[in-house]
Amino acid sequence: MPIPEKNTIKKPRESEEDKDEATTLALCELAMALALAREAADAGGAAVDVDGANGTGGTDEQAAAFRKLIKRSLHQKKDEVLYDALARTEALDARAGLVLKKALEEAAEATVIERAEGKRVEINAFVVPLFLHTTGGLDAARCFQDQPAFEALTKSFQDGLLESPAATVVLVNHGYHLNEIDGITFSHLHEMLRDAFVAMTDKRVAATPAIDRSFGGWPDSPFGAGDRAIELRFLLGFSLKAVDDPFYLVPDDDAAADAYFQARAARFQQWTAVAAPLVKRCFGIDEAVATGATTAPGPSDGPDDGAQGDVHFLYQDLFHGGKEQGIAEYFMLQMLSELNRGLQTQGVLPSAVRAVFGPVTIGEEAQLRVRLDTLDGKLVVQATKPVPAMPDWETEFADANDALLMIGVREVSSALRFEQDGTPVGVTAYHGGTASGAT
Repeated sequence: MPIPEKNTIKKPRESEEDKDEATTLALCELAMALALAREAADAGGAAVDVDGANGTGGTDEQAAAFRKLIKRSLHQKKDEVLYDALARTEALDARAGLVLKKALEEAAEATVIERAEGKRVEINAFVVPLFLHTTGGLDAARCFQDQPAFEALTKSFQDGLLESPAATVVLVNHGYHLNEIDGITFSHLHEMLRDAFVAMTDKRVAATPAIDRSFGGWPDSPFGAGDRAIELRFLLGFSLKAVDDPFYLVPDDDAAADAYFQARAARFQQWTAVAAPLVKRCFGIDEAVATGATTAPGPSDGPDDGAQGDVHFLYQDLFHGGKEQGIAEYFMLQMLSELNRGLQTQGVLPSAVRAVFGPVTIGEEAQLRVRLDTLDGKLVVQATKPVPAMPDWETEFADANDALLMIGVREVSSALRFEQDGTPVGVTAYHGGTASGAT
């Protein structure tokens, strides 16, 4: 056995912190490189896809390395690395931040598995956000005690052709509070997918520790016995299907793709009529305590209010898209409630005010502010709502406009921004994405 020389210098072992920092930096750099490649491809009319990158100049290798780093970090439960990389990338380059955010969400909420027989299957996590209307609020102890209703609700996803008849679909026997759904990290969701896959493919009763860990419990209800309550909850499910299942194949042709999604939206609308009474039974809502109101703002994907009764459905989506949709509508509801209270306190009708909305910076975060003034310029009430880290202001403005029209405000303008003292700057009349008459 050779004896090492005395002067041999051992290379110090890289610490775990150094490895994490290297991964964080690599994710940031790859996200920015892929964003640049996509920008160049867009300018040239080509297509670059991070999930299966097309193009030249090493984009394929960069995309493969990008996906590998993300998957490895998810398997190692390195949430600190993933969220740190996302925060740094968003601060450096908004478009690169979107590339990384989308890649992290897709990797966490869906995964492709190679079966022993060579068949490739995908399992994904989906949610359906719900606004539930009751008198006195929901009672957690009464929820999901009706097993036949829960089984029928689970089956309805395939009966209503929201999922393929050839897929395997399971629903979690729990109504998730916003705090619970928002507390599920990238790696936790990835673990939940593995739990669900084993439970759906193993004939033995399998433990689901990651799914069990997602039940954080509801906070104490803020509602009194006679209060009219509107509460956001999420149904969470998993779908296991063949990668090549034609049911999920979106046509390449634009017109055919539009028809595909329109048909799916119509099926969802029909499904809500079947699902509403089952949802009420699952959440322990008696007809006697239901308000029958549907006051959640924004367009409804379900049938008319009379058919929906006391359940307002938001559209079924993959985990992160559905979560963001539910959160956005929840904060919009809160803001509209604050505006309505201000109008009632001042004794002013919605038709007698002008609305101005626009971005405002509170602390270090951007938010959307809505200000209502009388026609002679006197402030009636103003309210703000949180927006995503990289907001799409065109969408934020359109949603705010729709919500204000719903409560009866007819004169609406947008502002470039609000100053800290509440003064709007660069006000223009809002016409669904167009502006005129700057003041």
